[in-house]
Amino acid sequence: MAYDDYEKVAAAIRFIRQESINQPELGEVASHLGLSPFHLQRLFLRWAGVSPKRFLQYLTSQKAKRLLRQSASLLETSDDVGLSSGSRLHDLFVVTDAVTPGEFKSGGKDLEIWWGIHPSPFGECLIAITTRGICALTFIDEYPAVALERLQKDWPSARFIHEENKTATKMQEVFAPLNADTRKPVAVLLKGTNFQLQVWQALLTIPSGQITSYGQLAKQLGTPSASRAVGTAIGANPIAWLIPCHRVLRGDGMIGGYRWGEERKLAILSQEFSSAESC
Repeated sequence: MAYDDYEKVAAAIRFIRQESINQPELGEVASHLGLSPFHLQRLFLRWAGVSPKRFLQYLTSQKAKRLLRQSASLLETSDDVGLSSGSRLHDLFVVTDAVTPGEFKSGGKDLEIWWGIHPSPFGECLIAITTRGICALTFIDEYPAVALERLQKDWPSARFIHEENKTATKMQEVFAPLNADTRKPVAVLLKGTNFQLQVWQALLTIPSGQITSYGQLAKQLGTPSASRAVGTAIGANPIAWLIPCHRVLRGDGMIGGYRWGEERKLAILSQEFSSAESC
């Protein structure tokens, strides 16, 4: 049900973005999707937690700029990267491990990787896991074989095992509600350069419902002139959603790119914004 809802919501988001300058009414969006206004309103509220009209406000750069300023103020009060109280909820649930230089060079030699493809609240996913944690979580908008081939190129010497019973359990853990009383920590295994690892770790300090810009993140890392390099590292993030690269926007408040599609990025952010506002 959540997967079917996402496909419809993504189509609505796509249309709203295309027509945002004209401020489309609910009826126009519903007609484009072949739905009644009542059905679309109910679907959007159930899935995204906000109405289409409220979502349209998130698309305006002025709204995003205000959120960026608020988030920057919050992050600047942190004593150290990764230690701000506001970021701990997500950070506590993601336990990171990195491959050694030797493992990086060997491309995962002697490593077993179990993989499977499953529906998620944000579309179909390929997930790959090892005994040390999740090494890939990729949204699929193409043939699954293409996503698998890309994964195999990232780990050319590993042994791949298709095991959806094993990966289905991990998927349930990944997308479990953010509830500190019941949610289990999720381990991830990262393979990247030292700079990429620093950027991905910094992403974990951005709380749900907050956003930052490429420039702000570069400044947080102590490399204020490296916003382009930060953006490149963010684009190489192999763990969707858990490592929240979707929380980084352009400095002008525009959505910016996203490895798994800008509509998906907006859909994820709309859920997080609405959850934060309801708290």
